[in-house]
Amino acid sequence: MKKLLRYLAPYKKECILGPLFKMLEATFELFVPLVVASMIDRGIANGDRPYIVRMCVLLAALAAIGLTNTLFAQYFAAKAATGFSARLRHALMNRIQQMTYTDLDTLGTSSLITRMTSDINQLQNGVNLTIRLLLRSPFIVFGAMIMAFTVDVKGALVFTVAIPLLSVVVFGIMLVTIPMYRRVQERLDDVTDTTGEALTGMRVIRAFRNEQAEADTFRLQNQQLVKMQQKVGSVSALMNPLTYVLVNGAVIALIAVGAFRVHSGALTQGAVIALYNYMSQILIELMKFANFIINVTKAVACGNRVQAVLEAGTPVRDSDEVPEIAEQNRGTLTFSHVSFTYADAAEPSLTDISFTAKRGDVIGIIGGTGSGKSTLVSLIPRFYEPTAGCISVDGIESTAFPRRALRSRIGVVPQKAVLFHGTIRQNLQWGKQDASDDEIRSALETAQAADIVRAKKDGLDEMITESGHNLSGGQRQRLTIARALVRKPEFLIFDDSTSALDYATDAALRKALRSLPEKPTVFLVSQRTASIQHADLILVLEDGHLAGSGTHTDLLETCPVYREIYDSQNRKEVRKHGE
Repeated sequence: MKKLLRYLAPYKKECILGPLFKMLEATFELFVPLVVASMIDRGIANGDRPYIVRMCVLLAALAAIGLTNTLFAQYFAAKAATGFSARLRHALMNRIQQMTYTDLDTLGTSSLITRMTSDINQLQNGVNLTIRLLLRSPFIVFGAMIMAFTVDVKGALVFTVAIPLLSVVVFGIMLVTIPMYRRVQERLDDVTDTTGEALTGMRVIRAFRNEQAEADTFRLQNQQLVKMQQKVGSVSALMNPLTYVLVNGAVIALIAVGAFRVHSGALTQGAVIALYNYMSQILIELMKFANFIINVTKAVACGNRVQAVLEAGTPVRDSDEVPEIAEQNRGTLTFSHVSFTYADAAEPSLTDISFTAKRGDVIGIIGGTGSGKSTLVSLIPRFYEPTAGCISVDGIESTAFPRRALRSRIGVVPQKAVLFHGTIRQNLQWGKQDASDDEIRSALETAQAADIVRAKKDGLDEMITESGHNLSGGQRQRLTIARALVRKPEFLIFDDSTSALDYATDAALRKALRSLPEKPTVFLVSQRTASIQHADLILVLEDGHLAGSGTHTDLLETCPVYREIYDSQNRKEVRKHGE
């Protein structure tokens, strides 16, 4: 948590001025009981109406000065707290962007969302309260006690007993609740995860009429969150009654002592009222401080969670040196005995994969579900690093390339077509920021997506809603393909990204790719043999192993796994083999 304070560095002035104005407000507030005491002892006791009026004007002036100081303090506290949270969000997002896919898989999307939103909001609230109350409340408490001693020493001795007891209660509850608030945020992660999953998969849930089961799962996790909140709330709730009991006990003792001393003539009635007002000030400030401690406890727990993300994993660091590429090696890619295991996985996802892709080749990748197809192509742009073996790009080991330089030469069409809120032009310029309309239209023609733009009223300026929900699955896929083609990559990866296309569109796309003037080296992951049977090299994966490699004709003769997939998709062939 302490390490997060560096994000407050640009707001040193606000962090000084905020408490300063609060201290000024508190200083003037401490004089109020003395003014009231004087009004009673001199004005009311003597029937001096002009003196009473002057004291009332003085009280109004003290109130106005206090209000002015409060407004300035609130302004500086809010400016520092919001600036701190904004800088922290930027730092957290930058850290997430630098994380490896393995780190992201380990932390989880829902947890990162919770830390980016709820946790940082709690931190912002904690910083705001700290600037306003951390010094003010103790200053009032101890200042009121000191001022009470100036009024009457024997009466003020009550304060010296009450304040230490109150401090024990406040800080004892704080120490107990800090770990409990951390567990509350972890339960909130679970609820966020379930909610996000349910919203994303709503169509699937309804299609299988599984609403009740999902509702039951959410209800269970929500109940666990509520129970944890109730548990920590029950402990935190002890703060107010315990402090009230102690302070009210001190008030009773103070009145008893004061009454005895007034009766003996050692103390005036105004002085007793002043002592009571100081005790009331202490009560109010301790209530504020108790709530402040509760909020700071939450903020500390949340800050530790945010700090854990900032320190998690190993940030991706690249050099600026791009190795020189021999022209004859450009566009080639080689896997040499590559294996890969996901973090905390019991078995490797890929084992001893070796092949070579030449410039302009089309490499088809096929296999059953979970065979490692997506994992294999994820290693090419270094989304993951192989746990064994070596990947060479353009004759150079891929780890020698800065990731930014490597990925700038690779076009990736992911398995799930992801578009962003904005115009079609803006989405396609993700592939190349300065792409002209002619370049965009050329990519659309190759991706068989030109008709999508022509059908839209605003053409390239047509707005796409969040995640592209105003487009069909096939339209989203074709636009993501166009986005990858805009950058004219040397390597083009299709991660089962033509699954929503009909056979005619799929065939037209493959034909258009082969007719490109500068042919990229294409990696085509597909579940359909028809999509890859014309590839220069087909890789057949089974349980992470390379079950076979070669052309379509070769594999039908030599690879039982490929032949089984082909036969299952071509019933005529099934009958032929059956005869």
